[in-house]
Amino acid sequence: MTPPLPVSGDPVPAAYGAVQDYLFSLKAGGVKFGIDRMRLFAAALGHPERAVPCIHVAGTNGKGSVSAMLEAILRTAGRRTGLYTSPHLVRLGERVQVDRHLLTEAEICAYVDELRPAAERLAAAGGPEDHPSFFEFMTGMAFLQFARRACDVSLIEVGMGGRLDATNVVDPLVSVITSIGLDHCEFLGDTEALIAGEKAGIVKPGRPVVIGRMSPEAEAVIRSVAAARGAPVVGVAETYGADLAAYPTTNLEGDYQRWNAATATLAARLLPAAWNVDDPTIAAGLQHVDWPGRWQRVELGGRLVVLDASHNPEGAQVLETNLVRLIAETGRPPVAVTGALGGVRARALLEVLCRHVRELHLAVPRQARACTYEELEAFIPAAFTGRVVRDTVAGIFPGPGVCTVGGPDDTVLVTGSIYLLGEVLARLEPQRGPAEGRLQDF
Repeated sequence: MTPPLPVSGDPVPAAYGAVQDYLFSLKAGGVKFGIDRMRLFAAALGHPERAVPCIHVAGTNGKGSVSAMLEAILRTAGRRTGLYTSPHLVRLGERVQVDRHLLTEAEICAYVDELRPAAERLAAAGGPEDHPSFFEFMTGMAFLQFARRACDVSLIEVGMGGRLDATNVVDPLVSVITSIGLDHCEFLGDTEALIAGEKAGIVKPGRPVVIGRMSPEAEAVIRSVAAARGAPVVGVAETYGADLAAYPTTNLEGDYQRWNAATATLAARLLPAAWNVDDPTIAAGLQHVDWPGRWQRVELGGRLVVLDASHNPEGAQVLETNLVRLIAETGRPPVAVTGALGGVRARALLEVLCRHVRELHLAVPRQARACTYEELEAFIPAAFTGRVVRDTVAGIFPGPGVCTVGGPDDTVLVTGSIYLLGEVLARLEPQRGPAEGRLQDF
């Protein structure tokens, strides 16, 4: 029998602050890459990951969007959904949602009270390295929440990679790999083939896998792993071809979102017939996807502000396509606000921005690995002749509905780190609550 649901409602603020401090302290040892601890932790919790059927989603980019699309499709079909994604934009509870209701601060407090003794027992039995990490704590909370809320299905997004990710303790109905690009190379390898091999680690014997947009080299690696495991493969490119007009539409903007919509569609078609996830239901769900910070448009005092999390080299390529379209639409280059985590990401982002924007406002997200102003400036190409300003999120967006950069007819593009976007959204939409940062990439 599973324990009762955690208490809901608002906790004493001091209690939540202490719980946050404890969770964030689990980052002190750095990234704990591997799934052995999560296997032990899941067993200690009674294997809640086995209680709810799931779809497991990996990929360099697009995995959050595809997870959100599948969630919308399944909720349209009348299913009760669990959604586990990372990182969060503003509130920690965004990572764990049931029917798009966020995990509350009270629930987080209750879960930490419940999970902490189990974690400490594992560390006492096996040593400090067996103590679950921050991400493993959140993964455990997600599995428990989905089981206790009697979800019909959960969408589980990989944190990083796949093979050794904490989420890889699940046995999914369908595995999805959205894209392959160069990111987290220090953990996953420095070629697309190596990264594809890591992400293919989520493929399970006999379970179908859907693959999205990627290079032939990366696709060949995934198909090889799937063949060895007897897992049938369905590919977006082979199903829909090269003509984007043949791809499903979605309310999320951008050509890449049509690729994501196609990926979600193929995954949804592989679900049990009894769930009634037919093509009309899929099409309807794709028109009601809520996924902030992905080419999200906001009107502020006559300005168009576009929020887009193009936080790695592959994302920067997509950003360039969207920028060309935006300039054709508005008739002038935008003003950009940007910040990034890590030099590889910053270089790719700034090279693209400097080809298309007329002014750069540099900001440093409140994250340990955020690039400094000096580091960002070093990646600005010498050929860029536009204005460059060292700025802050608070200075650019001093309050709800207020933007201080650009003119009233300008478009302001905020792009780069997901954490930068979270800080912006927290200022533009204070009902979301204060941004809960201090974390790393996942």
